[in-house]
Amino acid sequence: MEKQYDFLVIGSGLGGLSFALKAAEHGNVCMITKSELEETNTRLAQGGIAAVTYEPDSYEKHVEDTLIAGDHLCNEEVVKMVVREGPGQVRELIQWGTKFDKSSSGKYDLAREGGHSEHRILHHKDNTGAEIQRALSARVREHPRIELLEHHFAVDLITQHHLGKLVKRHMTDIDCYGAYVLDLETKEITKILSKTTLLASGGAGNLYSTTTNPPIATGDGVAMVYRAKGVIENMEFVQFHPTSLYNPGESPSFLISEAVRGFGGILKNQLGEKFMNKYDERGSLAPRDIVARAIDNEMKIHGHDFVYLDTTHLEEKSLKEHFPNITEKCKSLGIDIAKEMIPVVPAAHYMCGGIKVDLDAQTWIRRLYAVGEVSSTGLHGANRLASNSLIEAIVYADRAVKHAVKHISEHQVPAHIPEWDDTGTTHPEEMVLITQNLKELKQIMTNYVGIVRSDLRLERATARLEIIYRETEELYKKSKVSLKICQLRNLVNVGYLVIKMAHARKESRGLHYNLDYPKRAENNE
Repeated sequence: MEKQYDFLVIGSGLGGLSFALKAAEHGNVCMITKSELEETNTRLAQGGIAAVTYEPDSYEKHVEDTLIAGDHLCNEEVVKMVVREGPGQVRELIQWGTKFDKSSSGKYDLAREGGHSEHRILHHKDNTGAEIQRALSARVREHPRIELLEHHFAVDLITQHHLGKLVKRHMTDIDCYGAYVLDLETKEITKILSKTTLLASGGAGNLYSTTTNPPIATGDGVAMVYRAKGVIENMEFVQFHPTSLYNPGESPSFLISEAVRGFGGILKNQLGEKFMNKYDERGSLAPRDIVARAIDNEMKIHGHDFVYLDTTHLEEKSLKEHFPNITEKCKSLGIDIAKEMIPVVPAAHYMCGGIKVDLDAQTWIRRLYAVGEVSSTGLHGANRLASNSLIEAIVYADRAVKHAVKHISEHQVPAHIPEWDDTGTTHPEEMVLITQNLKELKQIMTNYVGIVRSDLRLERATARLEIIYRETEELYKKSKVSLKICQLRNLVNVGYLVIKMAHARKESRGLHYNLDYPKRAENNE
């Protein structure tokens, strides 16, 4: 079966939604998502979106905060571009129906989070992502030129590698013609061909045992581009959110927004001691990499499973009005956040590396763009500044659309692209092989490639992952394509890239902390 469009969008978070809405003004769009449209990392974003709005804030301050948080590994040209173009894209979000909180004066109620020198976070209570997702999803569902395919999974990109003898060009010149897509309900694979393809497939938090990401975050986009011989970079920089709610057995972990610390929440260990000033003069408002390592160290020193976030000193009415969802979640576990401290623990949260793109979101595979967490733009450097991810996604989606529309008339899709070969046979008893390998992969990444690493841990991770890789590839080749085997295969690919790039970086920097290499002075962060 075959379908053809002007634009194919893989993923339905902020980057994918905004690209689709703008691209639909210039051609027909197919958007695929492996769950429901609203099941995204965007929807789970609590804190907000960072953009310069009022004085005394300025572009220069936002740029400097981003560079410092990223341990000066950011691309300064990219940082300046995103910071300057961000406010205009936020205004467009508002025009599309997104509602951000305002104060009694009528001005936007800006929050402050770790690493920010000013209040610049636009938010909607403590569920900003859900509000953005609501506004844009409604528009996508109603748009006559967008075909939405929910419960459809991109198995692999279609490139010259699939054309065999039909293409004689040098394989260093790679074009993307769409994707092979699995209908998760009918189990059939369709060729979805396109003149332009956008990857907005999110991150890979499920590499780890504890993550704030939904189950769909399995690194699919990075793995597909890696297999298609695209360029991947900076995968060693895995951001752990310092404060997920400690509730063993719950997955994904419930996020306690960084905005709670911006509001005045203070981190304490189980002895009741404030500890962050031992690690950084900014205390509980230090950047995430520093806070996550500090919490990890406190837990190891005292042998504890969690630390506390103390909000009991804050004004109760205002606290609960600002964080209604966090209030209700904690209440469901018997915790009154105005009277009791919140138990928290770090959890895998965000991939700062990914598919290398240029200023127009172009990957090194022609006609293929990437935006959002799946991409590596150069904005985040060695550590993402809080609330910079949503602004990055919408700025790059806008630049991708403009570039794609300018060049789409140059693109044609070749005839005779082969059908997917799915001749394998799956045996029910083999499902245990998938689940066991996934469990082992998560354990390897959590124990050896987590917040604190060492050369020995990375070597052990490499040796153990090689076994899982061989087993998974062998099972994949003889099995019919399914969501579970593909997601395992993708996570193994991405885990390999994280380990390989962590081993290659012979320094401790930002989110990558290796015990065998000296740490740069914290005040440079």
